[in-house]
Amino acid sequence: MTTATDLNQPTLQPAAPTGRRLSWPVLLLIIAGGLALTSIVRLITGADGITNVSQMSTALQLAVPIGLAGLGGLWAERAGVVNIGLEGMMILGTWFGAWAGFQWGPWTGVLVGIAGGAIGGLLHAFVTVTFNVNHIVSGVAINILALGATRYLAPLAFEGHTGGSAKQSPAVDSLGNFTVPGLSDALRDLNNQGWFFISDIAGLLGGLVTNVSWLTLIAVALIPGTWWVLWRTAFGLRLRSCGENPVAAESLGVNVYKYKYIAVIISGGLAGLGGVFLSIVANPFYLEGQVSGRGFIGLAAMIFGNWMPGGLALGAGLFGYTDSLNLRGGSANVHALLLLGALLLVIGAIWLVVRRKYVPAVATLIAGALVFTWYATTNEVPNQVVSATPYVITLVVLALSAQRLRMPKADGLPYRKGQGK
Repeated sequence: MTTATDLNQPTLQPAAPTGRRLSWPVLLLIIAGGLALTSIVRLITGADGITNVSQMSTALQLAVPIGLAGLGGLWAERAGVVNIGLEGMMILGTWFGAWAGFQWGPWTGVLVGIAGGAIGGLLHAFVTVTFNVNHIVSGVAINILALGATRYLAPLAFEGHTGGSAKQSPAVDSLGNFTVPGLSDALRDLNNQGWFFISDIAGLLGGLVTNVSWLTLIAVALIPGTWWVLWRTAFGLRLRSCGENPVAAESLGVNVYKYKYIAVIISGGLAGLGGVFLSIVANPFYLEGQVSGRGFIGLAAMIFGNWMPGGLALGAGLFGYTDSLNLRGGSANVHALLLLGALLLVIGAIWLVVRRKYVPAVATLIAGALVFTWYATTNEVPNQVVSATPYVITLVVLALSAQRLRMPKADGLPYRKGQGK
C-alpha cells in the first residue's frame, strides 16, 4: 500500500505494473525467432528487400514520428487524460517547426515545433482538467482546430517566400545525418551476401547506423528516458498515481491538477516533436496533410505496448516497417509477407492447440490456409493492398493483443478536486 511517505520519498524505486510480462531473454528470443522466420521467407521468395539496409533505414525514419506520438499519449494517459488530440498536436508541430525553421534555422524550428505541440497540450489540459469536458470530445476539437488554424496560417506565412505556397513552406536546412564509418559499409556488404539470418541481422543493424538524423537519436533516447522518469522517480510515481487513483493521490498530498497539466503539456510537446520530424527530417518543408493519421497510429502503438515505453517502441517499429513497404518494392515485398503471415498463423494455431483452445485454433488455421492460398495463387498484390498494409497491421495487432492490455484505472474518468471528501 502506498503511503504519504512513499509519495514524497525521492529515492523511491516504484515497481512497474504487475501482471504477466515477458522477461528480456524471452522477448529477445521471440524477436530472434521472428527475424529467423523472416529470413526463411526471404530465401523462399527471393524478396531481398524485406530486410535490406535501405528498407530498415526507411522503417526507422517512419517509426520515429509514430513513436513520439505514442510517447505523448503515454504521458497523458498515465496521468489519467485520454489524448485523442495527438494528431492535431503533431499538425501544430509540423507547421510551427517549418515556420521557424526556414527563418531561423532547423534547431530553432525543433524548439518552436515542440512549443506548438505543447500549446495544443495546454489547451487540451485546460478543457479536460479544469472544466472536466469529455476527453474524446476535447481531443477531436483539438484536431479540427489544429487543421483549420494551420490551413488558415499557411498562406499568410509562406506565400511570397521562395518555394513557399498556400500549402507548402519554403525548404528548411537539414539538421544533419551521421553514418558510423566502416561499420556501415561492413554491415551493408554482409547484408548483400544473402546469408540466412546473419545477413538479415546485418540489414537491421545497418539501418541503425546509416544516414541517421541527430533528431532520431534524441527520439530514441526519449524511450528509456520516459521509462526512468515515470517508473524510477518520485515525480513519476505521483504522476502515475493520478492516472490510477486520483482521489487517493489527493488524500496523500498530491496536487492532481498540477500533475495532469504537466503530463498533458509534455504529451503535446512530444507529439509536436513528432510533427517537427515530419517537416524537417522526413521532408525539409511543411506540407498540408503530411501527418496523415500518424497521431492515431501512435495512439495504437501505445495501446499495443500496454502503456509501457518498451512495448510502444516495438509497436512503432512494426508500424514503421510496414509503412516503409510503400516506398521500397512495395508489391513484391508485401506479397512475400503474405507467406510470413501464413506461417505465423499456423504457429499461432499450434500454440492454441497446446493451450487446449481448439475452436480458436481451427479458425486461426483456416485463416492461415486462406492467406497461403492467396500467396500461392498470385505473383503480386494490388497497390491498394500495399497502401492499406500499415493500417491493416494496426488493426490486427490490436485485436490479437487486446486480452493482455491493462490501461490506467482512472484513464479518461472525470475528476474534480476534493471529490473524495
